[in-house]
Amino acid sequence: MNALLFERPVWFATGPSMLEEEAQEMEHSTYHRPVLATEVIDLLTPRPGSLVVDATCGGGGHTEAILATGADVLALDQDPDAIEEATRKLANFGGRVTFRQINFRYADQVLDELGIAKIGGALLDLGVSSHQLENASRGFSMMRNGPLDMRMDPRIQMTAADIVNNYSEEQLTRLFRDLGEEPAARRIASLIVKMRKNAPFRETLPLARAIEKVVGRHGRRHPATQIFQALRMEVNDELGALADGLRILTARLEAGARLAVITFHSLEDRVVKNFLRDHSREWIDRPEWPQARRNPEHDLEPITPKLVTPTEEEQRVNPRSRSAKLRVAERIG
Repeated sequence: MNALLFERPVWFATGPSMLEEEAQEMEHSTYHRPVLATEVIDLLTPRPGSLVVDATCGGGGHTEAILATGADVLALDQDPDAIEEATRKLANFGGRVTFRQINFRYADQVLDELGIAKIGGALLDLGVSSHQLENASRGFSMMRNGPLDMRMDPRIQMTAADIVNNYSEEQLTRLFRDLGEEPAARRIASLIVKMRKNAPFRETLPLARAIEKVVGRHGRRHPATQIFQALRMEVNDELGALADGLRILTARLEAGARLAVITFHSLEDRVVKNFLRDHSREWIDRPEWPQARRNPEHDLEPITPKLVTPTEEEQRVNPRSRSAKLRVAERIG
């Protein structure tokens, strides 16, 4: 996720008046305030002089918070707009922060290029940013018309239009059901296949309106939300990238260093929860085994047995933080 442009570190803003002041400043920026910033710093515990990988730097909010602790940062993001904004925002930190436009699933390539074997921490802040949602030309918005794109990295070849116009009805149904968790997945897929015979879908609003015909409007949530989520996740292979990134970043942590992950929906959180569980078990036991065996993947210790969520105050000031969930684990051995 991305950052509010502010002068002082956000974790110093303890009073309601200061948070409200920053919320007003946020209105002038397309990059929103970093979610759970205080909790991330408290639980990630970056050490001065260590190198932390901010694997989704966005507009630089969490990166700035980590730098303020004295740690150096390798800031990654696959979105060139995010890298440009964070580079501008954090220019005063000079060589203490290194930027690379790349998906975090390839973090090991950057670390090898820089000659870095181990890191002092890693942060993943998943999901789509305010800047991406509000920029119609990126194709993420259901409220502003734009090309049906949804690529976080413009170098990716497949777009949302390719999926909507070329996937079979069965493929679309499975996609909308599995990644969008949409109860009306089959009916929506059927209508899309029928409508695209007359003219392919090229823009976001015609697709959003077609979905609304099937689902209807109920409450404040846009009826196309889950379908757009599924398309975005498919275009960017978000769950596959998450699984790769968790494995690669964990392997690079030095003993005592921590991995922090912020998720925004249940599918992401399930991947993170299962990964941390599988890497935190010292023993594995199966019915067909005569006795339990040591877990060869045991390299993490959970720091947050329970989910960490935003305070009521943060949710009030930054409504987009409401669904955020933070999990943290520490490398052992």
